[in-house]
Amino acid sequence: MRKKQTRIYRAIRWCVNAVYPDFKVEGLQNMPQEPVIVVGNHAQMTGPLAGELRFPGEHYLWCAAEMMHKETVADYAYQDFWSKKPKWLRPFYKLLSHMIVPVAVCIFTNARTIGVYRDARIMSTFKETLQCLEDGANVIIYPEHEVAYNHIVYEFQQNFVDVARLYYRRTGKRLQFVPMYLAPKLRTIYLGTPISFDPAQSIETERKRICTYCMDHITEIAVGLPEHTVVPYPNMPKKQWRKNK
Repeated sequence: MRKKQTRIYRAIRWCVNAVYPDFKVEGLQNMPQEPVIVVGNHAQMTGPLAGELRFPGEHYLWCAAEMMHKETVADYAYQDFWSKKPKWLRPFYKLLSHMIVPVAVCIFTNARTIGVYRDARIMSTFKETLQCLEDGANVIIYPEHEVAYNHIVYEFQQNFVDVARLYYRRTGKRLQFVPMYLAPKLRTIYLGTPISFDPAQSIETERKRICTYCMDHITEIAVGLPEHTVVPYPNMPKKQWRKNK
């Protein structure tokens, strides 16, 4: 279900792609033949950019629906990206959050994105996700939120696992989730061993089991790598960023 992209977006994408660094992808042998959901650490803006530009094969990304609508971009962008900046800088970022509205709407409505809603419209998110999977595309999700799990990842919001129950009901297939560790400082995307949804268990059990597995596996990958700085989910001063060891 490829989106029809505007010329402006294609020009923006070409420019960003030309200057954005290359990323190696390790662990491609762990990717099943069937479409999967790839679950990764957000690494601030690096996750979505690397996912869109450097992840191989046909794929779509979950993104905050607020960034796709001109009425909500400014408030969401300021709160999510810049609200923790020093107080004397906040008026500038408040202004910037309004200035980026047309560019943000252009990018997020033309890119290979699936808008994630936090109300009854979440069913449209699930419906679009199922369609992408059935069309043979992988779906990338960055489910962290601002509750620390350990020094590598933040806690995952769990409801994305519900897609697997809907997918099983529709296709009879057990959807798999592939953990992904994005290491911007190593310019590498690491793919781990997948975990399969178990339709015999309750959805509450599966949410917790799959999210815990992915968080722990991402941590295991990160800790096993050469020492490097972990790019955290929240926007925070770089002096607060931690090492993987």
